[in-house]
Amino acid sequence: MSEGRRSLLSLGAFLLIVVIAIILFAANVVPLAYVIPLVLVLSGIWVIALAAMRNQNPTKYERGAFSTLSIGLLLIALGGAWYLLYVNWIYSIVLVLLVLAAIAIAAAMKQK
Repeated sequence: MSEGRRSLLSLGAFLLIVVIAIILFAANVVPLAYVIPLVLVLSGIWVIALAAMRNQNPTKYERGAFSTLSIGLLLIALGGAWYLLYVNWIYSIVLVLLVLAAIAIAAAMKQK
């Protein structure tokens, strides 16, 4: 899939994610404080799906699937940390550090 089509697909997915978050807020499923963390988590899931697409069809001089997967995991961690900030800020820090440690370990194991 070309980069232009992938960008348009990502824009459509992001708009769909925003619509889902707004609908969940309007239906009183999530409070207003959790809308942005929800958008971050769902966007992270979408970026991981993009990494899977990129892994199937790698292109020279383009960001690798591992890098895209790392960004998706960081988005999910930031959204989860933002959510956990309302519970206890220590859990937020632990979650972000845990994901960063997992990415660092995976990057070290990946290198030959």
